[in-house]
Amino acid sequence: MIKNKLTILNIAIIAAILTSCQPGTKGGNHASIDQKDTDSPKNLKPAESCYANVNGLKMYYEVHGKGKPIVLLHGSYMNIPLNWSQFIPLLAGDRKVIVAEMQGHGRTKDISRELSYEGMADDVSGLLKHLKIDSADVLGYSMGGGVAFQVAVRHPEQVRRLVVLSGTYSHDGWWPEVEAMFPAMNADMFKGSPIEKHYDSLGNDPADFPKYIKKVISIDLKPYDWSKDVKKIKAPIFMAIGDADGVQYEHALELFRAKGGGKMGDIHGLPQSRLAILPSTTHIGIIQRTEWLMPMITDFLNSDLKKTPPTF
Repeated sequence: MIKNKLTILNIAIIAAILTSCQPGTKGGNHASIDQKDTDSPKNLKPAESCYANVNGLKMYYEVHGKGKPIVLLHGSYMNIPLNWSQFIPLLAGDRKVIVAEMQGHGRTKDISRELSYEGMADDVSGLLKHLKIDSADVLGYSMGGGVAFQVAVRHPEQVRRLVVLSGTYSHDGWWPEVEAMFPAMNADMFKGSPIEKHYDSLGNDPADFPKYIKKVISIDLKPYDWSKDVKKIKAPIFMAIGDADGVQYEHALELFRAKGGGKMGDIHGLPQSRLAILPSTTHIGIIQRTEWLMPMITDFLNSDLKKTPPTF
């Protein structure tokens, strides 16, 4: 059963919409992904692409557009083009979009440090300091959602508003079958997928791919529960999951209630935080729902979040 689920997961990843990496950076040259392997907008040339030295890590990042800053944090095994190719053009029209690749992912080479949500959150904080950005909106998907939660917990002064797509703040926020699947993750399940192709094409040793798969999934093999700290986050939170996601509905609802939701807005007023459950949407599929997500995300980021409900 688990193997069948992973095969389905692999097929879904292969079907995901991808894009090619830009070949030139200030921090050095890197191999590019063949355009014929991708099917995404070609206008993703960043205004800046470079490496930042943070916490012993040479962290790859890109900056697109101008305006209020927003940081995008990708999911497990992903990188900038795999996760954000459809989001960047829609956000960069009026925002400074900062996209980074986490420890061991994409062009950010791994170091001997243990992989952890807390460590990656500190890396994001260090990147913002490197860019001399005091505060930014933060948007994370899946693993990046967990990192986003930790950025807001550990570095609250740097987070204006928080958007989490299909992320969890405790290990049991996943459906039990998802948790049961994690220990079975291995390199064979990604054979021939874009994840393996991107890993090989960005200067990594293909022989290290199995170690990479095991190290990334290791962060979800250890129990974690940040419920108390996450519920105390001062920044408004917009959490979105799919109705066929790996994240339990109750998990998202628990946080929404803690942030003022779960009441009739016409009587009590509107909470600053928001929740969306997208129909006919899976964990992987949610990042392809830009036509639904972008109006909700931009409204959340741009709204004054007043409590006053609409009237007749």
